[in-house]
Amino acid sequence: MPNKKPINGYSHSRLVFLQEALKHPFQIGSIIPSSRFLERRVVAAAGIAAADVVVELGPGTGGTTRALLRALPPHARLLCIEVNPHFHRLLQRIGDERLIPHLGSACDLQEILADYGLVAPNAVISGIPFSTMSRGVGGQIIQVVASALAPRGRFVAYQLSKRVMTLGEMFLGEGQSATELLNIPPMRVFQWEKAGA
Repeated sequence: MPNKKPINGYSHSRLVFLQEALKHPFQIGSIIPSSRFLERRVVAAAGIAAADVVVELGPGTGGTTRALLRALPPHARLLCIEVNPHFHRLLQRIGDERLIPHLGSACDLQEILADYGLVAPNAVISGIPFSTMSRGVGGQIIQVVASALAPRGRFVAYQLSKRVMTLGEMFLGEGQSATELLNIPPMRVFQWEKAGA
């Protein structure tokens, strides 16, 4: 009987992503990982190339994480907060000393930053689906993000739903949005900049 061809890392990540999306539909916003076009749009919107500290909420299998690391300066740090243990294990396999994979909740952002001795982030990127969580939890996460961000820091959320826009305006004022059509499904990218000091 012939041996089966092993699944490569990329295919394995996509399979794990699909399995976890089906098991935890309220934690994961899509059953398909982000396209490279969406990743580029998110990287540009967050101003990653000029950042010192970046936080990613809900990195999933790490596709967007890798795009962020490609754009991140050599001295910078990327803190990824993931609630799913399977995804967290995949993030731990990414070999980049700038990456800090953390298993935990986005609601604890301030404490997590302090635990790692990180200063206020220049950008927080979120792939967690605000449309499937309660308004109270969603508001709590954005309030924590708004408090944690450095002055002129950016909050970028890529979402299927526009619910995050209403929540974001409560804590960060008026934001901007654009739609990335070269993604399955097309994804909205919302962006805010915190007021300066």
